[in-house]
Amino acid sequence: MKMKKTAVILINVGTPDEPTVKAVRRYLFEFLNDRRVIDIPLVWQKLLVNLIIVPFRAPKSTKLYQRLWTDKGSPLLHYSERVQEKLQQKLASRADVFMSMAYGNPNLSKVLVMIKEGNYGRIIILPMFPQYASSTCGTAIQAVINQVQTWNTIPELHVINQFYDHPAFLDAFADRIKSYNPEKYDHIVFTYHGLPIRHLEKNHPKESIHTCNCENTLPEFGRYCYKATCYQTTRELVSRLNLQPGQYSVSFQSRLSNKWLTPFTDKNLINRANGGIKNILIVAPSFVTDCLETNVEIGLEYKELFLENGGQNLQMVESLNDSAPWIEALEDILSPYLT
Repeated sequence: MKMKKTAVILINVGTPDEPTVKAVRRYLFEFLNDRRVIDIPLVWQKLLVNLIIVPFRAPKSTKLYQRLWTDKGSPLLHYSERVQEKLQQKLASRADVFMSMAYGNPNLSKVLVMIKEGNYGRIIILPMFPQYASSTCGTAIQAVINQVQTWNTIPELHVINQFYDHPAFLDAFADRIKSYNPEKYDHIVFTYHGLPIRHLEKNHPKESIHTCNCENTLPEFGRYCYKATCYQTTRELVSRLNLQPGQYSVSFQSRLSNKWLTPFTDKNLINRANGGIKNILIVAPSFVTDCLETNVEIGLEYKELFLENGGQNLQMVESLNDSAPWIEALEDILSPYLT
């Protein structure tokens, strides 16, 4: 039987086109007006985002993006393009690999137009977020479905909505951590991007986030709970690294209010420094590509915070980016859908 022509779409969150107030404002406007990102009543969302958050946050965010930018531009875009190229070489004729951002460029709608015109019989949607969250994986998947459902001929669709527990992903990340000789550090912090607590409560409304035991085990109802899968990711990595209790901790970064997932990474680092910990290795397994939250928030801001409170060294583990083990892991993750 003839193999179906297959398109793979790798989707990341997005980046401004350049580190200017105009470009950052345009990016934030698109990102924060997504109903899955800020899930409050529509009128309040529009007022909050367009009259308060974007006007006041754009200039501050621009300064952060200016610290992030390199001679190759946005690391997120640069590495995403490299991953697309390398994965295409790896998959060869088995599939055509497309890369898009949920917000900004490369524009997802334009990528889907190319796929439609290419007459593909199968589309594999792979959001580049290991742990499922409605505001990341959910919004990317919904954006594809919203457009494809208007086509006259809807192709075969496969959605990979999370891969935190895939052995190839975990092995690649563990190997990356091992390359930093974790045994040389006093403590290892596993940090994950935070989420509003209400996002988690929507995921399992009958089970309270405050009483569940997902820090220690993965409950059946938590298989798509972001907090539960973050802790499970840590347990899997800790097992591969042969770490013992007390050698590591888990916390959450990038909070916008105190009603987000705790413990907070900035407070975790301050407490470690105040407790006499001098050398920390920090790992961010919710990111497969380095970006603002890794290079600036962790690599610069958290490092400064740790040193100011008595620490001596904070070393961030580089993400998977376009490394060979990650390309091989992506091939492994996609393989069941390429037959």
